[in-house]
Amino acid sequence: MLRTAYFLKAENQLGFNSCKNCSSSTSNMIQLRNLKTFRLVHSIFSCTFASKTNRVLVGDPKPSHFSLQSQLLCRHISSEISEHQHNFTVTYLINTCGLSPEGAILASKWVELQSSERADSVLEFLRNYGASQTQISKLIRSRPTLLSTNPEKTLLPKLEFFSSLEISNVDLLKTLAFNPHLLLVSLRNRILPTYNFLRSMLSEKNVGVVFKHNSGIFLQGHCKHVVPNIGLLRESGMPQPCISFLLTRGTRVLMVNPEKFGQLVSEVKEMGFNLEKSTSVNALRALCGQNKLVLNRSREVLKTWGWSEDDFLSAFRKNPWCMIISEKKLMQAMDLLVNKMGWSSGMIAKYPVALGLSLERRLIPRCSVVKVLLLKGLINENLNLGSLVKPAEKQFLEIFVNRYLGEVPELLSVYQGKVDIQDV
Repeated sequence: MLRTAYFLKAENQLGFNSCKNCSSSTSNMIQLRNLKTFRLVHSIFSCTFASKTNRVLVGDPKPSHFSLQSQLLCRHISSEISEHQHNFTVTYLINTCGLSPEGAILASKWVELQSSERADSVLEFLRNYGASQTQISKLIRSRPTLLSTNPEKTLLPKLEFFSSLEISNVDLLKTLAFNPHLLLVSLRNRILPTYNFLRSMLSEKNVGVVFKHNSGIFLQGHCKHVVPNIGLLRESGMPQPCISFLLTRGTRVLMVNPEKFGQLVSEVKEMGFNLEKSTSVNALRALCGQNKLVLNRSREVLKTWGWSEDDFLSAFRKNPWCMIISEKKLMQAMDLLVNKMGWSSGMIAKYPVALGLSLERRLIPRCSVVKVLLLKGLINENLNLGSLVKPAEKQFLEIFVNRYLGEVPELLSVYQGKVDIQDV
């Protein structure tokens, strides 16, 4: 009733009296097309009437007291107002938020800006928190409704809470840009309960690790899947340190449906893993979701290098995570170790850790040094691959570089990539 009364009062103020004849109706419509009149109509009705026009004019359970001409006229006005507001929203999303025209049109389906005041305050708040324009654009593109929030009431409490975790502001903003819904979910009902659960098993630092790498748990929560899955692991004999490690590094594994998780645990057991050992944690991670597709692809690639199924399973049991690498890297590593260094595929299967090492930072420098020493006959050609890949850097330098600098002064430069093997 109040809304209708307000509309009637505004109608009288603007001369929207019921039309007595067609000429006066036409005259009013012409006048309303005047830009100044349109702006006046927009200013009066944009907040109180435009969003409710259909309810007031069409399908209102109470009989309307407006004439048919007035109803049609108001419907025409509301259509123009709606289009004007939509165009304003799209323009704002493009010019101020940095969205593409296509992205702005899609985003405008989720948010309609009456003015720029609230949206400007949100953007200013994010900038003051250190968000870049790229991050802001990503946030708004993913969650356009952020522009209609109250920064102090909705955004600030969550940002202050996340900032209290042991993570840098750079990592915080990266995580939020990747998962902007974290700024809209309830702090009291979802984020804090999940944080308290994580904190009961993890250090503050590791909770920060979970937030950076698996922030989805703060959206999904821990009760539905994580708690029962952890219960299953405990019943299966997995010790708490292994569970905590999985919760930290493989949170997504614990977030799968409990029925599927039970099947995953059974598969790991069937492959010969002992759930009391940490390798079982990496096996669960390697067999979950997209990782399993990568694992199966690695299996097929390694078979082309002569690995049998037993070779693959043996390598996987020794180091599951080293099997989850890209096909390109796998091919490069095998080419280096087999074709350039002369090790057999069977030898590599015994030391799968070699496949997981960084080519540029570790595998190539070490192989280059060993290749020089082999060519000069300074080390046994039956050198075990494990002797190459297992030592820490300091130990490797002592065993394979410093010891031979008298015979090969360029050896350190070879290790550092400054000198090619053929130049030594």
